[in-house]
Amino acid sequence: MKSLVVDDELTTRLMLKKILSPFGACDTISNGTEAIKAFWLALKEKEPYDLICLDILMPEVSGKTVLKKIREIETKSNLPKNMIVNIFMVTSLNDSKTIMDTIVKYKCDSYILKPISKAKVVSKLKQFNIIQ
Repeated sequence: MKSLVVDDELTTRLMLKKILSPFGACDTISNGTEAIKAFWLALKEKEPYDLICLDILMPEVSGKTVLKKIREIETKSNLPKNMIVNIFMVTSLNDSKTIMDTIVKYKCDSYILKPISKAKVVSKLKQFNIIQ
């Protein structure tokens, strides 16, 4: 499994990297602009990400914008279904409107609510058959 963690908070990036690294390569990035570049580069090099954990609230480029752009790139690239990256929004926002908008409108796969725990993350990975 190859994963990318995108969060402006260092603590969250380090925690998710510690949880995800035993399952494979894990890159971390602190902003949305670099996340889009990293996603595109991995796709171009034919080493795409299996999972992106993406914070919603970030300065400059929001997680919603990053999510929208990644889905646009996937659509324009005509990727087969098995190459569409799983995107989990990582956030402290727990209002149903934000959750539904991000799932329905922007097509994220799931949410991991802060505070993050290994149990929450591993449960999501298993739920989406990313790990056994």
